[in-house]
Amino acid sequence: MTAPTPPTPPFRDPDLPFAERIDDLLSRLTLDERIGFLHQFGPAVERLGVAAFRTGQEALHGVAWMGPATVFPQAVGLGATWNEDLVRRVGEAVSREVRAMRARDERVGLNVWSPTVNLLRHPLWGRNEEGYSEDPRLTSAIATAYTRGLRGDHPVYWRTAPVLKHWLAHNNETRRDTTSSSVPPRVLHEYDLRAFRDSVEAGAVAGVMPAYNLVNGRPNHVSPYLREHLRAWTDEELLVCSDAGAPSNLVDSEHYFDTHEEATAAALRAGVDSFTDHGTDSSKIVARVKGALEQGLLSEEDVDRAVRRQLSVRFRLGEFDPGREPYAGERAFDTPEHRALAREAAEQAVVLLRNDGLLPLAPGARVAVVGPLADECKLDWYSGSLIHRSTPLEGLYERFGADRVEFAEGVDRVLLRTSAGAFLHVPPAPDALEAARGEEGALDPALLAGRTDLPPLTAGPDGTELALVDWGDGVLTLRAPDGRYLSVADDGYLRASADQPGGWIVRETFRLEPHGDGRLLRHLGTGRPVRVTPDGVRAAEGEPAVFELVVTERGEDAVARAAVAADVVVVVAGNDPHINGRETEDRTTLRLPAQQERLLHAACAANPRTVLTLVSAYPYAVDPADLPAALWTAHGGQAAGTALARVLAGDVSPAGRLPQTWYADDADLPELLDYDVIGGRQTYLYFEGTPLFPFGHGLSYAAFAYGELTADMTESGVRAAFEVTNTGAVTADEVAQLYGRAVDPSVRRPRRELLGHRRVTLAPGESTRLFFDLPLSAFAFWDVAAGRWRVEPGAYELLAGASSEDVRLSATITLEGEPGGPRPVVERGLESADFDEQSGTEIVDRTKESGDAVTPLGGKDGELLYRRCDLGAGVREVSVEMSGTGTVEVALDGGPSLAALSLEAPTADPYTYVTMTAPVAAEPGGVRDVRLRVRGALRVARVGFTA
Repeated sequence: MTAPTPPTPPFRDPDLPFAERIDDLLSRLTLDERIGFLHQFGPAVERLGVAAFRTGQEALHGVAWMGPATVFPQAVGLGATWNEDLVRRVGEAVSREVRAMRARDERVGLNVWSPTVNLLRHPLWGRNEEGYSEDPRLTSAIATAYTRGLRGDHPVYWRTAPVLKHWLAHNNETRRDTTSSSVPPRVLHEYDLRAFRDSVEAGAVAGVMPAYNLVNGRPNHVSPYLREHLRAWTDEELLVCSDAGAPSNLVDSEHYFDTHEEATAAALRAGVDSFTDHGTDSSKIVARVKGALEQGLLSEEDVDRAVRRQLSVRFRLGEFDPGREPYAGERAFDTPEHRALAREAAEQAVVLLRNDGLLPLAPGARVAVVGPLADECKLDWYSGSLIHRSTPLEGLYERFGADRVEFAEGVDRVLLRTSAGAFLHVPPAPDALEAARGEEGALDPALLAGRTDLPPLTAGPDGTELALVDWGDGVLTLRAPDGRYLSVADDGYLRASADQPGGWIVRETFRLEPHGDGRLLRHLGTGRPVRVTPDGVRAAEGEPAVFELVVTERGEDAVARAAVAADVVVVVAGNDPHINGRETEDRTTLRLPAQQERLLHAACAANPRTVLTLVSAYPYAVDPADLPAALWTAHGGQAAGTALARVLAGDVSPAGRLPQTWYADDADLPELLDYDVIGGRQTYLYFEGTPLFPFGHGLSYAAFAYGELTADMTESGVRAAFEVTNTGAVTADEVAQLYGRAVDPSVRRPRRELLGHRRVTLAPGESTRLFFDLPLSAFAFWDVAAGRWRVEPGAYELLAGASSEDVRLSATITLEGEPGGPRPVVERGLESADFDEQSGTEIVDRTKESGDAVTPLGGKDGELLYRRCDLGAGVREVSVEMSGTGTVEVALDGGPSLAALSLEAPTADPYTYVTMTAPVAAEPGGVRDVRLRVRGALRVARVGFTA
């Protein structure tokens, strides 16, 4: 007899709804198995045929950390294209390569951790390269396009499952795991949440990753906003993945909880579903969850809720439907189409900042291409390894011919001589040792160690000439004649071993420090000085070597020689994405490194026909007034050089637009940790100074005329339209931009705010009419008095043009809106964080679970203003809910204090509040402004008024 075939379990039945199948699988998993799924590396359940699963595959602008892949422009470069269709196609190509790579390497995950939708609020943020724009609408438009490409277009199954990074208000690397972003309600809703919300509501997002920082005093990994906002935006089961090590930070660095069991339970209850901690070792997270269950801090329902969200993603990825999942046969990798797309994206990302007619370059021009990035194709932390490579020099060789192009890197050529008269010497490397960092693929490239298979440097009579580049703030790299950078491995020895600077801790950077009559060479990765020992040169404690820097050739001299003989000079300057501005390290200035400024001045002095090409992950304060032409592009990936050469030659008219304001000076910037974009007058939305280049700026080789702006009311909002005409002589793209502003708002509103944009291609003489359907919500603001969105009645101006400052057309509409009323403070009181204006305060957590309070900065004095408070016929008593110790004074209309309430003895802890009351003798009434003056180490949660 033949044994009966066991019935197919419901979770394997593709005809059943996902929810029913997930319920069935959950019921079959033991508690231990479910707990195991909570770690990033979830184990297999062999008895059920359930495979292991890993959350997280970096794919910001190509598949990263898994070896060779197509490398597209950095995210900020994709943002500069202002082209959603292009970015969607890039996302699609990346997701196809994820699938193709997974087919041959199961370590490649389908849950991709990208894109980054943190807004580029501050240009000194080290991770500026990862975001799309300072504007929430542009950011969400580009992010939605990328996630749609990553997701795929099948109605049921997803090609990959994208997770947005990093929730929330995260723009500083300095003390990033312990700093708190103080975000007032209007900034929270109108700015930081908006980019996430629009992307999630578009339906192509599988989840989010909380950021390392705290917001309003509470770590993002235990934020109630995950429940109150994120999960309210969609009916989909969203997967929340912790950032690496962040669960442990809740105890170890933030000291927010006393035990890891408390912290893990709080994160799980808040909505974290997958814990990225301790690498591949899940034992600590498993033990913490079990401990939390034993202590009654968690229930099985809490565990099941998180596992259900994970399984929802796995089912959507087709893991349990191998016969129906449409992407299993995907093998598109490094295809001609992907290579062409990489070049197209790099071309569209180039921004022409200034042009007095020098560009495009004349056919047959003799070109000198100079600068430290002229022959570089730099990668960043979230890049894959290059299969193809194109530098600006190579692109210009290809386009103009090697005989028409002269090259000078502009580095200083130096020898390092010890006080004993010996020179640092780089021994020859054995043949066939050509492995480049990262080629083998690594789940975490931070784990890649420096090479120890090459001989260390020595000191002797024959020195090796080194190429020295100062990347700013005295941070140097030194490169041997064979192109390898001096690097320090774990054994401390100096070797010429790195193809590029890189790694979580960069091993290839040094600083020359004055010491007596010479200089110390300090290795920055270890902090140790360089010593000369009998068995080689090493970075180690002990008696350091004292060096004399012998300059054999100044970079400026080489640049001047190349420039003087050329028709045009192209200076390629910018940054190395691993140095002075990267994850873990913010920049300190907008200025170009001094060495690069000297090279630019040398080129201009030798040949005024100089083009500055900035290749960088962020803006610089470089005044191009004396330059005939200037361009900017982010690090453009594998086709960067070819794309740049085609733009310079006029094969492509540039049409990239700046996705963030370029400020003229460091003095224009707010403090890095000032997240109040409204009160701090930040970004193009509120900045009142004169930028170096405004948001949306970018020139063309063509010219465009704008006309016939109309604005008509519809049932759902406003339909705006205008015409754009190419009045130039070449076919080109134009990025037409539509902005809006409230003419006479009752509160501070943006100077202008992007409402829509279109990137269009027009032949000479061709026109197109562009239409924008704007819902009424596009004109709303967050009314702190009412705690909701409101469209204010009155006049609104629509502005059409080529940038936020290059406005060509305007029209005014009048919206009926909803009048705002005074705050009913007698009935509802005042929540302290719902102020209209503040000075000297910050928002903190009222409790560890939810709510906001306000505290004076540094325990000093602060002030809060609440406008239009309705005191009715009069109030006789005021009450303040507060903790700590200090004084709160209540005043009306800026007048004298009506009442002062003090806590003399501190409360038990910051979260133990008491309510203090005081009589108000004059019994004031009517609609008045209320001002609170707070001082001391106290937290104010709420103010009440008794009629």
